[in-house]
Amino acid sequence: MGGLIARYYVTRLGGDERVHTLVTLGTPHQGTYTAYGWHNQLTRQLRPGSGLMRELDQPVPNCRTRFVVYWSDLDQMVFPQRNAALKHPDLSAQNIDPHGVGHMSLPIIGSVVHGISSTLAHLDSDGHTVTPGVTELRRESPDSS
Repeated sequence: MGGLIARYYVTRLGGDERVHTLVTLGTPHQGTYTAYGWHNQLTRQLRPGSGLMRELDQPVPNCRTRFVVYWSDLDQMVFPQRNAALKHPDLSAQNIDPHGVGHMSLPIIGSVVHGISSTLAHLDSDGHTVTPGVTELRRESPDSS
């Protein structure tokens, strides 16, 4: 849920003026059918096709934030797991799938920790890329994974 809150902030509340790079871990960017197992206001928002999911799917043509999205084919909380990938035509997103990693392991697996650290280490205090040779993330086409 934290990744969706952060995404809402940068895409709907103008947070892209302050956030250069947003990293999400196991975020149900396209909703999760697991949310049908709980019946409360919060989890209803996580369902595919919910009002929140429809709002996040709306156009955001001028969003300046780049997204680094970690998702896994073994995530037990996001179902189907591919719903944790961020596929939005207006957003610059790099989707990374560390194969075979569970939801609770995403924040502690070495490759994920190293990837996040490396990504953020290349930014100055204003969020601009400072390391020579580090390329900016490019927008993915809506068809790519």
